[in-house]
Amino acid sequence: MTATQETQHSQAMTPLAAGFHDPVHDAQACFRAVMNAMARPGTRQSLDTAGLKPPAPLTPVAAALALTLFDYDTPVWLDKPLMTSEAVKAFLRFHTGAPIVSEPVEAAFALVANPGQMIPLASFNQGSAEYPDRSATVILLGQDFAAAQTATPAVTLTGPGIQDSTTFPVGPVPPVFWEQVTANSRQFPRGIDLIFAGTAGIAALPRSTRILPTEV
Repeated sequence: MTATQETQHSQAMTPLAAGFHDPVHDAQACFRAVMNAMARPGTRQSLDTAGLKPPAPLTPVAAALALTLFDYDTPVWLDKPLMTSEAVKAFLRFHTGAPIVSEPVEAAFALVANPGQMIPLASFNQGSAEYPDRSATVILLGQDFAAAQTATPAVTLTGPGIQDSTTFPVGPVPPVFWEQVTANSRQFPRGIDLIFAGTAGIAALPRSTRILPTEV
């Protein structure tokens, strides 16, 4: 048995992690947090994930989002750290029924456990002029919303849901990430939506949000 086969066998023998303790109410609370995050871009929304202990590198907050947003009709793309975990794939398949796809353009949702090395945003489904709602939502794991802790400079957000403008510190993200987000917002109503998953909360940037560099 190879090392890879031994790892997969060990993961297969691991008991499946539990989902929400109260599926209906927990999912409703998570969905409200997502809607509030989308309505108020760049604002942190708290998320109670008590009792959720998904297999690494899937985080409790990302697991809550998956349990709330994924279903049989939402193909999901996973980056390499998640795709190589049989336990993560088993967790998602069992609790959500979402099909896992190999091509990012085929996905309705994407989970990115290593955002610092993520693929370009243009790789995901951008939607079409006729069906802009068919674009992907990309969820970035391990995000830090504290300005002093992020590895990249904060950006300034403007657009719907924001009075005047607001500063958004978050990371880690790739060095060219905000340039990609700027290009993404220029496609509106096409373009992807972004959810940033921290340790105890989330923030979001819908495609309608415009990104401006913060002056230093």
